[in-house]
Amino acid sequence: MKRVLLALALSVAGFAGASIAADAPGLPITKAPSGAEVYIISPKDGATVGQNVTVQFGLKGMGVAPAGVDKEKTGHHHLLVDVKDLPPAGQPIPKDETHLHFGGGQTETTLKLTPGTHTLQLELGDENHIPFDPPLVSKKITIHVK
Repeated sequence: MKRVLLALALSVAGFAGASIAADAPGLPITKAPSGAEVYIISPKDGATVGQNVTVQFGLKGMGVAPAGVDKEKTGHHHLLVDVKDLPPAGQPIPKDETHLHFGGGQTETTLKLTPGTHTLQLELGDENHIPFDPPLVSKKITIHVK
């Protein structure tokens, strides 16, 4: 009987340890499926657009799921506007005026941009907004806003 209780106690401690590890900084990084690809459907690279521009997101080899939904081979989009360097691996993608989150599973948005030249790039995040390994990022495009 003591052995059964000891085994049960160790089992519970192991589950508690796993839960703590999952909540700690440096959450596990989700592996990207082979052949998965994220891309910007529109606008096209080099396009001249108005200040209100609709950006359509594309994804190949995976599905889209809202943030917080842990479903294999899914993620959600983050649009990087005028971002020079990708967010660090293993950390949640920031949420600010240049790192736009689409955690509801959206596949397009309309932005209001100032006149001038801007860059757009997509990065897919897992249910915790963590970039995949390897990162699933689109080609960076440049648009000209009139």
